[in-house]
Amino acid sequence: MTVKDTATQRQAATRKSSLDKDLNKFMTLERAGRSLSARLAAPGLTLVFLVLAGLYAGLTMGISSSTLFIVVAAVLGGYMALTIGANDVANNVGPAVGARALTLIGALGIAATFETVGALLAGGDVVATISKGIIDPALIADNNTFIWAMMAALLSSALWVHVATWIGAPVSTTHSVVGGVMGAGIAAAGFSAVDWSIMGAITASWVISPLLSGVIAAAFLALIKINIVYQDDKIAAARRWVPLLMAFMAATFACYLSVKGLKKVWHPNAWEIAILGVAVFALTFVATKPWVYYQSQGMENRNQSLRKLFHLPLICSAALLSFAHGANDVANAVGPLAAIVHTVEFGDISSAVNIPVWIMLIGAAGISLGLFLYGPRLIRMVGQQITKMNPMRAYCVALSAAVTVIFASAFGLPVSSTHIAVGAVFGVGFFREYYTAHSKRRREHMRRQRKGGADRWDESLAPPEELQRRKLVRRAHFTTIIAAWVITVPVAAVMSAGIYGLTTLFH
Repeated sequence: MTVKDTATQRQAATRKSSLDKDLNKFMTLERAGRSLSARLAAPGLTLVFLVLAGLYAGLTMGISSSTLFIVVAAVLGGYMALTIGANDVANNVGPAVGARALTLIGALGIAATFETVGALLAGGDVVATISKGIIDPALIADNNTFIWAMMAALLSSALWVHVATWIGAPVSTTHSVVGGVMGAGIAAAGFSAVDWSIMGAITASWVISPLLSGVIAAAFLALIKINIVYQDDKIAAARRWVPLLMAFMAATFACYLSVKGLKKVWHPNAWEIAILGVAVFALTFVATKPWVYYQSQGMENRNQSLRKLFHLPLICSAALLSFAHGANDVANAVGPLAAIVHTVEFGDISSAVNIPVWIMLIGAAGISLGLFLYGPRLIRMVGQQITKMNPMRAYCVALSAAVTVIFASAFGLPVSSTHIAVGAVFGVGFFREYYTAHSKRRREHMRRQRKGGADRWDESLAPPEELQRRKLVRRAHFTTIIAAWVITVPVAAVMSAGIYGLTTLFH
């Protein structure tokens, strides 16, 4: 081979190397473009939805001098619905996802479907325009002042829930609306416009509802551990107890829906609710006992086998919680929007108004879209990052949420579904910390297991530092969430008052 041939080959290799470098640069640019377009997809779809919501409202109400108010209010209401989907709905499906009873995609589909169905079929006909009656509409100077105050309340509420979602804190959207309405009301009519007794009841619910749900969830988890998990024959114990637990959950949710989720189609009294609960309990027990027996045949005598029996009730609970949430919280979220539309359309400020179907549609569609675009982060937070979930713990969380709402409704306490659900997650985690350290029954069960030569890995035998890292309540998340709960109403109120102050420049 001549020197000339060698030089030619070297030049060809150099050209090939340069070509590869150029191609790699193009591939890098292409990957960067795809990544950027993926990041822009959610904001782009959000913008499209808000524009469509405004156009839909404008076309529905017709062209008039007040159409602009309606369009702007619809955009703000749509934004509020998006933030609810991103933040609040995670409480209904997060535990089931964390327990691996549902995939994330399956949970999103179930939640979006049942939220929409609940809002459209069982949503309230009438909603308090001033959100829980916390301000007196008679003290508002005129219609324009009221409209601007409600717009400020909507915007501030949505902004705060957006910020809370960004920092990873599940907060109460109802409390955000309450804070927004209170702040705008104070800015528009002074402190005397606020009904401070109602605000006191709402404040009490911040403490009562999460503590109550946490205690109930811990009590059910203790029941399961004592009567099933730490029994020598787990399968026989499960055949006795799981049908009872499933029947109790079905009866509880039947009562829960009759109290909170079906108010548009049925108004039962206390006796009717009690009879419904007993009937559903009996029917469910009869139906599930043979099912549990069939499912448990051939199962190994270990905890992993037990968890499979709780998958079905978890899926049902996620659907029912989403249905009830859609029937209640969607109406609460679009309450200020409904109030604005009523005031513009009829020229008066009313303490309660009908919610038009098109407003419920904006709320339901916004929640579903917000759930798909931004919800997975909070779903993982509630279901996986606060404390480790399995199907039995998630069952306790879902059941305690329904029981707590029933108790609160019986005593007339205003509660937050977010506080209840997350409080139950905390209750399960802190109970496990206590039970791991202090339970004599657990220690005796572990001794028998070791004497029996069990060679399976038992997570409860992990070193304390491993338990702290993997399974128990994450203190950083706990403090962040509690802090967000405490400041939700005052922050939303201050933001709303500030936004209303800025709007006074335009009216």
